[in-house]
Amino acid sequence: MKLSEERKDQFLGELIELLKIPSVSADPEYAEDVRNTASYIAEKLEQAGADNVEIMETNGFPIVFGEKIIDSSLPTVLVYGHYDVQPPDPIELWNSPPFEPVLKNTPLHPEGAIFARGACDDKGQMYMHIKAFELMMENNTLPCNVKFMLEGEEEVGSENLGPFCEKYKDKLACDVVLVSDTSIIANDVPSITTGLRGLAYVEVELTGPNRDLHSGVYGGAVANPVNILSKLIGQLHNDKNEITIPGFYEDVELISIEEREEMNKAPFNLESYKSDLEIDEIRGEEGYTTLERTSIRPTLDVNGMWGGYIGEGAKTVLPSKAFAKISMRLVPNQTPEKIIELFEQYLKQLAPESVKIEVKPHHGGLPSVTPTDTVEYLAASKAMEEAFGKKPIPQRSGGSIPIVALFEEVLNVKTVLMGFGLDSDAIHSPNEHFGLFNFFKGIETIPMFFKHYAQLKS
Repeated sequence: MKLSEERKDQFLGELIELLKIPSVSADPEYAEDVRNTASYIAEKLEQAGADNVEIMETNGFPIVFGEKIIDSSLPTVLVYGHYDVQPPDPIELWNSPPFEPVLKNTPLHPEGAIFARGACDDKGQMYMHIKAFELMMENNTLPCNVKFMLEGEEEVGSENLGPFCEKYKDKLACDVVLVSDTSIIANDVPSITTGLRGLAYVEVELTGPNRDLHSGVYGGAVANPVNILSKLIGQLHNDKNEITIPGFYEDVELISIEEREEMNKAPFNLESYKSDLEIDEIRGEEGYTTLERTSIRPTLDVNGMWGGYIGEGAKTVLPSKAFAKISMRLVPNQTPEKIIELFEQYLKQLAPESVKIEVKPHHGGLPSVTPTDTVEYLAASKAMEEAFGKKPIPQRSGGSIPIVALFEEVLNVKTVLMGFGLDSDAIHSPNEHFGLFNFFKGIETIPMFFKHYAQLKS
């Protein structure tokens, strides 16, 4: 379904308006903007032809629902996406304001890319589905039923999505969930994500003295929580970059040599990888390739660390507290509950008595793997082959989308991860962007998935 230049301009203009709304779910200052985004999405979904469009409240931000049931005997595809975005910080590293979308050409996007927070993750990719649905409705080519569930809390852990799915299980009943929140290997190398790592996310708080102290008067006599937290974090990996938490690897899925060999056949240029990141060498767990380290191996990373005085100029304090946010990516058979418990036990074992430690669990999610011999996967593969002119490569991803395991548990359906971004699109980072080729290619490919899925299910 090729798009005319007129439709491309229309769809891009709508996406630009969507990206202007700063729907940052993590920051209460943007709460009204998040809700305004839900209203925008609901309006566009209704205009596209969806029935029963609702902005459904949760204990947090609302979920936008809509559907088109053309025949109850036909299969139903549930489209999931999210309209919230990551905080844009650090603002000073953006080349243009994060909520003032601009179009620029890049080496990987010579036809242009749209730069804005949420461009790829996930507003641009989510909006592809609404526009693809609109085209199918206009051309009377929708071959099966479709439902939309678009949430506003994915970037803060989808805390209310599980209860929502449980409560509205019948309303959400479907045969497959379709998600575009992942990437392809390259614009000329299509791929489909078949595996996701899970996530265990925690915040650590160390407390020493009951207040900030003068570092001259008390320094050398009282424990400094920032110093101690730094040492503790330094002990979480050994010289082989293995995680030192006892029992951490106990349940890790072992991948056969044959499967690892197949995985490493995917196109990958190490020098280009380093050049893109402007680093001189890679670093990771000994005995594994870069592709393996970012997909089939668990990780532990500090996402942020702070304490004491961090403002302009000097202030000689010995801080009362130190904090760190830490994420652990998990692989099949690991669970966030067990990993967080092991992490907390180990950190408290390492810590001296001069500080108190509190580990606060945030959001987490289970890893998942999608078989490549299912009707859902085959439909996606056929659609991408038709759109790109070559068969897509199945690929495990290093990212985490906890809702995939949730959908299988609550709705009893598999999820197809048919994303169109690139790993270089700087999601969660300054200068996030989404290629125009990718945006329009997604809109063209999605109706092909519906076509092949309906045919294979009949």
